[in-house]
Amino acid sequence: MKTLSLNFWGQTKAWWVVLLVGIALVLGGFAYWFWPAAGFAVASQIFGWLLILAGVVQLCVSAGVNRPRGWGWWLAGGVIDMFVGFLLVRSVVLSEIVFPYFLAIVFIFWGIASIIASVSSRANRYWWMYLINGILLLIIGFFFLEAGWLQDMMMVSFLTALAFIYWGFTVAMMSYDMKPVPTR
Repeated sequence: MKTLSLNFWGQTKAWWVVLLVGIALVLGGFAYWFWPAAGFAVASQIFGWLLILAGVVQLCVSAGVNRPRGWGWWLAGGVIDMFVGFLLVRSVVLSEIVFPYFLAIVFIFWGIASIIASVSSRANRYWWMYLINGILLLIIGFFFLEAGWLQDMMMVSFLTALAFIYWGFTVAMMSYDMKPVPTR
């Protein structure tokens, strides 16, 4: 009888694409950290395209022939990421006004998804890491809500850079969990 290695996000041969998305998110976050004078217009465009890329990858993972366990979360996340990404790249004026709220929605969604992943994978050794990640993503999302309400652009700039660096590392680490385990 085969032993199955199941996790919340599933396993796929395209795990390396998810790793590339994580690296791109980290690079985008550092670019915004070091060049904040570029402003919201450039940041919202860059992150809008990164969200579209992340959404495409998530839709490809969920629509593959060998759909992984948890493919519904990938589908929902891909649709939300692409929706937010297209809204950000469509209108610079709109994106500058609602940029913090869009990011809050994305981070709160992924925080909830990570908490659910931790609960559903409690049999795994490091399930608590998903729980901590989910809580941190929720906190970042709520900080974005607060920054948008206050219209504090410096806080949003700092949070944007920090959040995308953190999110990129999270996605990159999650990609290794998606790597298929070779069967003997």
